[in-house]
Amino acid sequence: MAFHFVYDRAYDHRPWPNLTPVEPVKDGSFRRLGDSWPRIAPCRLLMYCEDHAYPYTVSYVTDTIPAGAWYPIGLAWFDHDLDYFALIPENTLDLVRNRQLTVLFYYHEGDNPVREKQRLDALCRAHGLDSQCYRFVSGNTAAAALEGFVWFCDHELFYWHADQSALQDLGPLAHDRVRPYTFTLLSRVHKWWRATVVAHLRDLGLLDRAQWSYGVESCGDLAENNPIETVQLPGLDLSQFVAGAPYRCDTLTAEQHNDHRHQVDSLYTDSYLSVVLETLYDAEQSGGAFITEKTFKAVRNGHPFVLFGCVSSLAAVQSLGYRTFSSEIDETYDTVQHNSQRFATTVRALLQVLAQGNLHQWYQRLGPVIQYNQRLFAASKYSRLETLEQQLQNP
Repeated sequence: MAFHFVYDRAYDHRPWPNLTPVEPVKDGSFRRLGDSWPRIAPCRLLMYCEDHAYPYTVSYVTDTIPAGAWYPIGLAWFDHDLDYFALIPENTLDLVRNRQLTVLFYYHEGDNPVREKQRLDALCRAHGLDSQCYRFVSGNTAAAALEGFVWFCDHELFYWHADQSALQDLGPLAHDRVRPYTFTLLSRVHKWWRATVVAHLRDLGLLDRAQWSYGVESCGDLAENNPIETVQLPGLDLSQFVAGAPYRCDTLTAEQHNDHRHQVDSLYTDSYLSVVLETLYDAEQSGGAFITEKTFKAVRNGHPFVLFGCVSSLAAVQSLGYRTFSSEIDETYDTVQHNSQRFATTVRALLQVLAQGNLHQWYQRLGPVIQYNQRLFAASKYSRLETLEQQLQNP
């Protein structure tokens, strides 16, 4: 077993990401490459193979093409208006037509994969290509149900890569000191559903003994697209809450907040659990879940967690081998399909935890699960890559 990656060209003795403009960025690095047209980034699989000693080869279209070779296209963002196959050089596209190469779209985000498949299949028809000429790796669990698509939890390996210290130091373990705060809640990017969660918890008085933050960086989210209905929350003033942002609980800069290598350990050692606000709450009505470093930060740092995110998010975490906390947390919220009802059920689960007579003893009871999860996160991800390759080869 091995990944065989084929590129159009090299730059500075390295494979230059396929479909990107010929001119490299100023410093010759891949940094910020995905911020501009055509929003292509390096395929992270090569980095993960290096991290976990998984076998792979790199060759070029002018070389002899290995059997089972992939033409990787790393997507920083999927653009539905872009013709990806038109960007492939004609000589390379001939190799795809002749089945000497299979295009491998690698996408770490959680957009609706059904829409991506519809777009790519239409492009295949327009170019006279068989729809089997490509595979698509997605961060959305719904991809697992689509032909030629594979779900892969990229962010687990990406956060592992950023946190190399995990190999030597499992981070804050259960300790005997009483912790001054109940929970930690961190939110960097403003989204209206996140504002709904945090403002409601504040109105309930749950943030009074918590370490929490809410940032002002925006992704262009619109209030009318809030998947949580606020009509059932009389008195909730989201405009007032957002106008008061940012709310801070550390001194890190905005750039450091977006760099997984930086964290403040006391945010985990001084509280008993994490309230995780994941990246997506309904994943574009796909029915899938999207798990990112936000969840794995709690895992790595020895925190049980209550997760505000897509339906079946906990099920996705469990499918990776992690244990969740149903012995001490009512996790039935994970099965609630309706967004607003799932929100209300998740809030009730958090209230039940905080109603514990002794959070310190509650945390200690979860010690074995916490430490098991930390060890699993720190372990090699070789088997994840092996499974991915098998799924790609046998769709």
